[in-house]
Amino acid sequence: MTFPLHPNSTIGLVGGGQLGRMSALAAARLGYRCHILTREVDSPATQVAHAVTISDYADPASLRAFAEAVDVISFEFENVSAEGLDLLASLKPVRPAPAILRISQDRLAEKTFLNGAGATTAPWAPVASLAELQEAVGRLGLPAVLKTTRLGYDGKGQATLRSPDDLAPAFERLNPKPLVLEGFVNFAQEVSVVIARGADGTLSAFDTVENRHRDHILDLTLAPARIPVAVDQAAQEIARNVATALDLIGLLAVEMFVDATGRVLVNEIAPRPHNSGHWTIDACPASQFELHIRSIAGLPLLPVVRHSDAVMKNLVGPEDTALWPQIVATPGLIPHLYGKAEARPGRKMGHVTHLFPKGALPGEFGIADALGVLGTPPAP
Repeated sequence: MTFPLHPNSTIGLVGGGQLGRMSALAAARLGYRCHILTREVDSPATQVAHAVTISDYADPASLRAFAEAVDVISFEFENVSAEGLDLLASLKPVRPAPAILRISQDRLAEKTFLNGAGATTAPWAPVASLAELQEAVGRLGLPAVLKTTRLGYDGKGQATLRSPDDLAPAFERLNPKPLVLEGFVNFAQEVSVVIARGADGTLSAFDTVENRHRDHILDLTLAPARIPVAVDQAAQEIARNVATALDLIGLLAVEMFVDATGRVLVNEIAPRPHNSGHWTIDACPASQFELHIRSIAGLPLLPVVRHSDAVMKNLVGPEDTALWPQIVATPGLIPHLYGKAEARPGRKMGHVTHLFPKGALPGEFGIADALGVLGTPPAP
């Protein structure tokens, strides 16, 4: 395979969700076609793709045919088959590598890797039995968070333990085993950095942003994060170090906690475009999705530029979707819908972005006012 990819080459994306959709749109602007491999008919990415394969992520015959039709392969979410990616990697370049996917798919492997790379995390312990959970709680204390090691997202697959009575029911409910117990972090903010790394080792990182969650789902992203310079520098350095230690070719999101003392701890990593980077579509000349495509296609990674401050708000479930007529009638809101047919509770249906002059991100009431019907002023 020759890199950089020539125009009209085909990029294979495993997964058909909104991240694949926005990646495909960015690829089209750079002159590439996208072929989507997904299990779902009429998924968001298939609506804007050049070609589609409907298949399970582990079916060898479908994977071989898919690889034959593309020039390079990437993925848009972690819950795909690492073994399937191994087969694809034996046929065409897969970026990021399947080994990186395996680390991000398993919280024990992820935390072990992060600590080995010098990144601080919350204290944690593997838990394979109720006795191990009780012993780990004795060391880490309560409250604590018990999580599945695989297949968890948006708050799914976890339980907060506040008293000894919570241990047995939580251990019984959460599957698959083993689990991981995380010590509670008294954090002041949640932040993240999205960073791209090319095959030549070039790094290009977006600004550190602040993330606010509602019901365990990302609600707001503020760009840039309103944090001290030292905290920003620490978050950026962590992202650079983790991307380099992974030998990443592609895009990586590093989610972090900032505790009350200003210490930065890594929560988790995602080797793909990330919800907290959606603001870059409208506030940067080259978005996270363009950097994703540039890195896997071997194009130069340009330095990231932010021409505006931004607030991104997710549109979740039927409640936010019902506000669509008011949203598209609100000056200053930049709407993005993902093409999902059913607005289920907790499902991300789209997002909106509001831009502000660079350096002029307003306070809480200003943000609420800018978001119009979606804004919730802070409590008095």
